[in-house]
Amino acid sequence: MRLGDALIAAFTGLVTFMLVIGPVTSMNWNEAGALALATFATPLFVQAADAYQTVAFSSRAGQLGRTLGAWTILFAGFAVLAIFFDVGDAADRRWFGVWFGLGAAVLLIERVALGSFIRRWAQEARLGRKAVIVGGGENAGELIRALESASGNDVHICGVFDDRSNERSPASVAGYPKLGNVAELLEFARIARVDLLIVTIPISAKGRVAEILKTLWVLPVDIRLSAHTEKLRFRPRAYSYVGKVPMVALAARPIQNWDIVMKRAFDLVVGGLALLLASPFMLATAIAIKLDSPGAVFFRQKRYGFNNEVIDVFKFRSMYADRCDPEAKVAVTRGDNRVTRVGRFIRKSSLDELPQLFNVLRGELSLVGPRPHAVNAHTSERLWNDVVDGYFARHRVKPGVTGWAQVNGWRGEVDTPAKLQNRVDHDLYYIENWSILFDIIILARTPFALAKAENAF
Repeated sequence: MRLGDALIAAFTGLVTFMLVIGPVTSMNWNEAGALALATFATPLFVQAADAYQTVAFSSRAGQLGRTLGAWTILFAGFAVLAIFFDVGDAADRRWFGVWFGLGAAVLLIERVALGSFIRRWAQEARLGRKAVIVGGGENAGELIRALESASGNDVHICGVFDDRSNERSPASVAGYPKLGNVAELLEFARIARVDLLIVTIPISAKGRVAEILKTLWVLPVDIRLSAHTEKLRFRPRAYSYVGKVPMVALAARPIQNWDIVMKRAFDLVVGGLALLLASPFMLATAIAIKLDSPGAVFFRQKRYGFNNEVIDVFKFRSMYADRCDPEAKVAVTRGDNRVTRVGRFIRKSSLDELPQLFNVLRGELSLVGPRPHAVNAHTSERLWNDVVDGYFARHRVKPGVTGWAQVNGWRGEVDTPAKLQNRVDHDLYYIENWSILFDIIILARTPFALAKAENAF
């Protein structure tokens, strides 16, 4: 919608200029500047009016009023600038007047058309946030009734999860079923792609709240503590709101909203360029693999992706075809006789990882993130999620071709719990401190980290 509003501002400005003044080639610098400013500023003014929120479309009059108000303020700003800098003339005033009228009409028509779709999709639960209530009983019932009665609520409740099984936690709360306990919520939230967990346990029960948070923080979701029945009151800035229900934030999904768009755009642009530049090396590697041993050039392995989803990660084959280990049952060690001559070189230089750029373009991996580990990865006969507490928290973002752990020397064989703990600690640091600049720094450091290949074989 932001892009659409910017295009409407530009299109109506050009059309009205040609109708009122003449060909676009006759446009002077003041007029071109006004057109460019309107194109850039329209989404900003509409954003300031909160007209891009899904809940804003619950009221047609409210949405139209917000949009028209933002457009009017934008042109009022143009009028002030024209008076202050004394750049207006009769032709400019006619153009601005017609532009304002046509632009307002097109924007309102756009809002009416989109609004009908958005309201229908919201009723069908195709828009909005999927939420789960954690904790049953009367507190949960009051919360559900408060959410359902709130105007402009974009939350769709999937059900209730509670560890209790006595009369304080009935099988149904305010018409929603109790679906299981908190431990079972982990798998449900991943399968159902839940966006929001609302904990209804009293703040005074801080031990129970802490225990629940310790279990659920590994999920890539927002976690909120309901405060609508609490007598204890925090400062207003401590609250976030779902509808009109006050909440206290316990955990937030990392890399969300526009950050997702920025990171994906970065992956597509830089990843596509990297694939283009790497294609000669990839071709040479493929030929070397074929000449060295029979079998396929590529190797696919099941690994954990975002939100614990299992994905097929592409690599160049570095082992003999009849000794490959797609399930990663036996870790590769120094001098491993399963690895080919070419395989030793491409593993040490990480050339075997280059096909993962295809995973990046497919959206399964990011250029930078926690490295995707094999589903059956283990140390001392223990799966890695059993070795390190909170291991799955590293899957709250997309895994990456390179990562903060790798550029800090934590790559290669993981034969001790301490090595795995260091990897996970670095991954969690990356998740909590992500930025595009951080990604650029990691990418810049990656070639130097690859040069230190003492742990890769």
